[in-house]
Amino acid sequence: MSERTVLVLGASGLIGRFVTDDLRTRGFRVVGVARSLSPAQRMSALDIELPILILDTAALTRLLSEHAVDVVVNCLGVLQDGPGSNTSAVHRDFVARLLRAIGGSGRAIRLVHISIPGSAEADRTAFATTKREAERLIGASGIPHAILRPGFVVAPSAYGGSAMLRALAAFPIDLPAKDMATPFQPVAIEDITATIAWLAARDIDDASLRAVSWDLMQAEPITMAGVIKPFRHAFGTDGWPRIAMPRFLLDLGVKLGDVACYLGWTPPMRSTAIAELRRGVTGDPSAWSAATGIAPKHLAEAIGRHPASIQDKWFARLFLVKALIFASLVAFWVVSGFIALFVSYGAAAGILTAHNFPPALVDPITIGTSLMDMSIGVLIDFRRTAAIGLVAGIFASLGYMLGAAILTPDLWIEPLGALVKTGPAIVLMVVALLMLDNR
Repeated sequence: MSERTVLVLGASGLIGRFVTDDLRTRGFRVVGVARSLSPAQRMSALDIELPILILDTAALTRLLSEHAVDVVVNCLGVLQDGPGSNTSAVHRDFVARLLRAIGGSGRAIRLVHISIPGSAEADRTAFATTKREAERLIGASGIPHAILRPGFVVAPSAYGGSAMLRALAAFPIDLPAKDMATPFQPVAIEDITATIAWLAARDIDDASLRAVSWDLMQAEPITMAGVIKPFRHAFGTDGWPRIAMPRFLLDLGVKLGDVACYLGWTPPMRSTAIAELRRGVTGDPSAWSAATGIAPKHLAEAIGRHPASIQDKWFARLFLVKALIFASLVAFWVVSGFIALFVSYGAAAGILTAHNFPPALVDPITIGTSLMDMSIGVLIDFRRTAAIGLVAGIFASLGYMLGAAILTPDLWIEPLGALVKTGPAIVLMVVALLMLDNR
């Protein structure tokens, strides 16, 4: 087993990272590949950053040959089309090149592909239809393969939808009753990795495993409310009274999430996520269990029977607040700069004039600081530049405070305490900077 080499594509994601680390503990040689890896995810020299999605067939073939790969685990996926995310390119076009690379590598390689449960007839989103197109390509390729369709994945770490359910569990809020009643069969991430390890250890010539498609999930039917319930028990919130979120408010959040997606953020509440949530997560795990002998963990086992730790509670409570923090900071900087430049320009310039600034500098300073404030807000608004904007905002705020202390010290004691309130704003930007990571 130790001589088997497994290539995990998407080794920075929720499933991909867990699979990479778990297979290594089982004795496999695992090459983890992702477009980008956080410092904490670079656990080995075999954790590699590559622009995997733009590699052509020849480059993929070289990757397979250089590492003497025996099993490829494809965990790559994107939820929704947007800047830098194309469901067709990731789910269909890349898989087509990968299949050609495996076929042309001259090696006996098994492909393990992570897909989604459900029937093709119920597919309504680009996410689902392109996932299904990839399945058809794999099925027609003749390459030894296993298509795994996990249910709602429960893992020690949280990302996307699983993070959103934890957040709901931490607050006295429910989704609309109809959504809470959606069928939602979960699967423990340990069962996914156990299945991949089982497949990786099998002989490539085993005819019974040449082409399999399995649903991986708890057999017993359960709803989304049933999935959230054990999290609430762990958080100690199961006895709280709850308010059901109006459907229109959820739909508004979805539209705002789609806007945030185009700014480079990846909020869990997006149109595709809610459409897939309302479709439900169902399947039949009997063929999987019969073939592998794996008995799927029950939800209580996957979540754990012990109270949540303080770090679990903090994450769940702050997950939804994170969006509010960033939105408020964007509004703070953009609106304050806009007001000073267009609404109360005379008052803003009058502050400088009243403190004997040279007349020639009053307009340039007023206009320049207003434009700087709005620029900081715009930088924070985009995920790619948010860190730059936050750091700039911190230094700009400190500069305003220092400049006022030297040039206009009386502003520190003005009745509304505008400068005094700058301190908490700096603290909030520090908090936002510390919460910026997604993985």
